[in-house]
Amino acid sequence: MSATSRKNTVRAAALVASAAMVVIGVQTGSATASAGKSASEPLALSAGARTTLIKDAQGQASATAGTIGLGAKEKLVVRDVIKDADGTVHTRYERTYDGLPVLGGDLVVHQKKSGTKSVDKATEAKIAVPSTTPSVAPSTAKKAALGVAADQKTAKADAGKAPRKVIWAADGKPVLAWETTVTGVQKDGTPSRLRVITDATSGKKLYQEEQIHTGSGTSTYSGTVNLDTTKTSGGYALQDGVRGGHKTYDLNQGTDGTGNLFTNSTDTWGGGRQTAGVDAHYGAAVTWDFYKNVLGRTGIRNDGQAAYSRVHYGTGYVNAFWDDDCFCMTYGDGEGDSHPLTSLDVAAHEMSHGVTAATANLRYSGESGGLNEATSDIFGTAAEFYANNPADPGDYLIGEKIDINGDGSPLRYMDKPSKDGASKDYWSSSLGSVDVHYSSGPANHFFYLLSEGSGQKTVNGVTYNSPTYNNVKVTGIGRDKATKIWYKALTTYFTSTTNYKAARTATLKATADLYGSTSAEYKAVANAWTAINVK
Repeated sequence: MSATSRKNTVRAAALVASAAMVVIGVQTGSATASAGKSASEPLALSAGARTTLIKDAQGQASATAGTIGLGAKEKLVVRDVIKDADGTVHTRYERTYDGLPVLGGDLVVHQKKSGTKSVDKATEAKIAVPSTTPSVAPSTAKKAALGVAADQKTAKADAGKAPRKVIWAADGKPVLAWETTVTGVQKDGTPSRLRVITDATSGKKLYQEEQIHTGSGTSTYSGTVNLDTTKTSGGYALQDGVRGGHKTYDLNQGTDGTGNLFTNSTDTWGGGRQTAGVDAHYGAAVTWDFYKNVLGRTGIRNDGQAAYSRVHYGTGYVNAFWDDDCFCMTYGDGEGDSHPLTSLDVAAHEMSHGVTAATANLRYSGESGGLNEATSDIFGTAAEFYANNPADPGDYLIGEKIDINGDGSPLRYMDKPSKDGASKDYWSSSLGSVDVHYSSGPANHFFYLLSEGSGQKTVNGVTYNSPTYNNVKVTGIGRDKATKIWYKALTTYFTSTTNYKAARTATLKATADLYGSTSAEYKAVANAWTAINVK
């Protein structure tokens, strides 16, 4: 959630909480899902139905590859299937070439009930290389990747797993490459999983990406909240039987494994080490309910299975992170181990990285990296509004409770991103070279404008004054519609390489699906993109 350049200390008052959190039921939020559902909104599929759709799509993958014009050496591997209420099926594929994974070769095939097909691709380049025999040895690629880790000051760097031979197609012309993963520990104590792509012919580094995304914050006091727990022989455990079996663990300042599942003799929780566990359990429940009740998504991967949460990570660790490998959310205890980073906005933001990984898988650099970060800000904000918690009302301020700057100011502002001193308000040709936490600014700005409109406005007691490029006036369509448009674009039209221009196209397609291409919503989306200089 925060850029690596941000300071690692948080100056904030200690959390003041009641001695107990009363557990009385299911946290359901305040939104409703069924009223006014569009025919182009996704169906809430059971795990079995989704599995059947994926299996059927994989059985037809060879025929589909031929239909959309792929070469004889190319094959499709199904990643996900979404079915709309009107019968349209969106199938997301990864691609292989001569048996090798094609990174940046992902695509989505859209098939209407009538049988009509259309395709969105991460690259339009023809996938072909002169040879799949590398000139550069895997040991050379491994050494180069360890060098990149050393430059990043990665401690305990290890590239024990052999490099994987791939086709790199994310930057245009496909090339044969080595993909090396280096594990270790980042400078601030966050685990590291650094992916390095090396040209297998020239030895040149093509790409690098830190795959564990981090966030910063201080635990917010959410008041008395409802939790779902599980009865055990000795009392109760923080295991949610309603939401895919989500569990919350105490790492006891460790950095590996799961630690101990939180248990209690009664079903009343809070105080001491339990408070961080309550916050994390609550945050996971709200995030689950938001995705299910507002967007029809059951779990981060839409397969009905929950992630798990770990609190009390490390010693003095001032961060929190999502790790797609363990499929888990982890929180440190903050400066002096006195401020657990278990706030709702941190939880929803970070777990939304998991949703992005399971759908468009936006690569974490350049403009697509900014869109990745913005997606987490957008859904984190939407989840905060959905929670409708009077102790933490929804707003368009990112990290407003964490005081990472030491002066009470938020981490980011959606109405005018540049107020944080680094984020960008509008798109420009140089945006791709900006840190992804700051290149997220224009997309955050787009979402605010689409939701609320330009100019001055007060929402839940917070005053905003959103400017636009060339003073374009924008009339908002409401946060609920804006959220659904972004979600549909992410899950059915975005690919791993989507940039701002492609995001405009994708959200307009999504809006046309949901509300029609002549609707006021369609015109508002186009206008909001123009207002951040994306045309």
